[in-house]
Amino acid sequence: MREKMVNKKVRSAKKHVNLTLSQSILTQLRVIYALIMRETLTRYGRENIGFLWVVGEPILFCGGVTIMWTLVRPSHEHGLRMTAMVVTGYVPLVLFRHAVVRSTKAYAVNSSLLYHRLVTPLDIITARITLEVIGVMMAAILVLCGAVSLGYMELPEDWALTLSGFGFVVFFTYGISFIFSYLTERSDLLEKTVSVLTYLALPWTGAFVMIDWIPPKYRWVLEYTSPIANGIEMMRSGFFGSKVVPHYSICFMTYTSLLTFMVGLYLCLRVRPHIELS
Repeated sequence: MREKMVNKKVRSAKKHVNLTLSQSILTQLRVIYALIMRETLTRYGRENIGFLWVVGEPILFCGGVTIMWTLVRPSHEHGLRMTAMVVTGYVPLVLFRHAVVRSTKAYAVNSSLLYHRLVTPLDIITARITLEVIGVMMAAILVLCGAVSLGYMELPEDWALTLSGFGFVVFFTYGISFIFSYLTERSDLLEKTVSVLTYLALPWTGAFVMIDWIPPKYRWVLEYTSPIANGIEMMRSGFFGSKVVPHYSICFMTYTSLLTFMVGLYLCLRVRPHIELS
């Protein structure tokens, strides 16, 4: 009898723990959603097209660059449509640059939110980066639909491979943004130079070239040091199929993205003492 009562209490405790964990996760997801809505209104307001600028801003970058490259460059290079090359390269690049720039001083400008018990620094930076991801993804869909309907590019041959490559870029972008959000909170100098650094990193992303086009002795620079270049190669492998010779490593992307994410997550959990509350 006593054993049954003990077992019943243990089962009840486990159920309570599971319920509490699920409730905590749902609560934090609601907090992040609320922060995304707040960020959208704070950044774009309600005037003109309002929150549609979430898509409008990245589509101006992606669409504008795609149109310019389509007009000034040959329609095909190395047997590949130039429009498709630009779209598959510039969309991940815009995501990476915008997310890293938005991560700078993310805590300082939102420090008043930390007075709310449920809001954490991790929620703030996650909401900011998620808003960028949503905007760029929606812009990419619109640019892709427009280019396909006008006959400037075709749909991917392998959607799973294309989306997996983009997913790795998103995963790495979250991690690197977490890291920069911490570092720029500690260093004003880094805050001022982030935009310059992201421009200088453009060749490192491999956004406008295939690794196979680079002389063999230099390929290792992108193959073994750039998760973004690997992700873009994976996207293009799914997009162009047998027309390209891709160079990417799923193991390399997994390890580097996971390591970057874990380091960034650790720093986000340790940043609170360094935030000046307003």
